[in-house]
Amino acid sequence: MNIITISGTPGSGKTTIAELLHKKLGIPYISSGMIFRETAEKYGMPLEDFSKYCEEHEEVDRELDEKQLEILRKGNIILESRLSGWLAYRNNIPAFKILVDADKMVRAERIVNREGGDIKQRLKELTMREESERRRYLKYYGIDLQDTSIYDLIIDSSDKTPDEIIDLILEHLGE
Repeated sequence: MNIITISGTPGSGKTTIAELLHKKLGIPYISSGMIFRETAEKYGMPLEDFSKYCEEHEEVDRELDEKQLEILRKGNIILESRLSGWLAYRNNIPAFKILVDADKMVRAERIVNREGGDIKQRLKELTMREESERRRYLKYYGIDLQDTSIYDLIIDSSDKTPDEIIDLILEHLGE
């Protein structure tokens, strides 16, 4: 069962890393961030509002997490999401768990480059989203996103190119 989880903060580069790793290894990948965005759209809410909504409606997070668990249990996947590493760890699903992070300003700039907007506004949204996710995951699951002890590889992407990160991952995977 070939499973790689890629978790990390918004704007850290985890989706880019998952896409490149998918191309290098030929393993399918799924981005839970896209699933979350699509769900927010279905509810007719911007991401920040939907995150707040999820704080009061645990069933939405639980449903998304069950979808991720189904994906992980099938194996042969790269699953990119904030909780994918924790879901694998907590459910004894053997996976190589990667955490990607970067300086908050770097992440805000990446989001502006990707989605447009004002840097100050993006920083504020980023902070609000991270606080919302941290509260939700602590409340619902007892998971503190600042606990990095479960990961096999932790990468600071602030000063690394995507190709450098892929090389680092492949080196740890023995590829």
